[in-house]
Amino acid sequence: MVPAVLVWALLGLLLNLAPLRLTALALIVAYGLYYGLVEAAGRPGLAAPGRTWQVPSGWVDRTPPWRRILVWGSLLGPGFATRNPYAGFGLLPLAVASVGNLGAGVAVAAAIGLLHAAGRVLGLLRDLRAVASADYLQSVMRSLWWRRLDGFALLFFTGLATMTIALRW
Repeated sequence: MVPAVLVWALLGLLLNLAPLRLTALALIVAYGLYYGLVEAAGRPGLAAPGRTWQVPSGWVDRTPPWRRILVWGSLLGPGFATRNPYAGFGLLPLAVASVGNLGAGVAVAAAIGLLHAAGRVLGLLRDLRAVASADYLQSVMRSLWWRRLDGFALLFFTGLATMTIALRW
């Protein structure tokens, strides 16, 4: 989890060096409005960034343990080099850029990295147990529920970004 936190903290540093706050807020409104409406309504739409590809299996299959740890921790744990099934992930770098303060941006990014990596770890631990074929339908239904929740969360953050723009500028 430490590499994921460091990668996100570096992203927070880089995104908050330049004055990107207003641009990031405007992008949050556009991205969040489109994907929020699509996901909340359960409708098909453009594939969200990170939904259409997967990590090459050669990165982790039949490799030494140290390499798997390095790949999972520094590339997959942060979430940038793996499939993310919900559009909300694409909003996270924009949220980091919208902070507008170097120290706070790094802190927010590091917290996102920690939470995302912890979610990956919990998912891996969950997948260690055998899954019955009867659980598949339940898994699909759960995924659809989470997709809708992701859509409503995107709409919520779209509203926050809109209010921030209206109140500050």
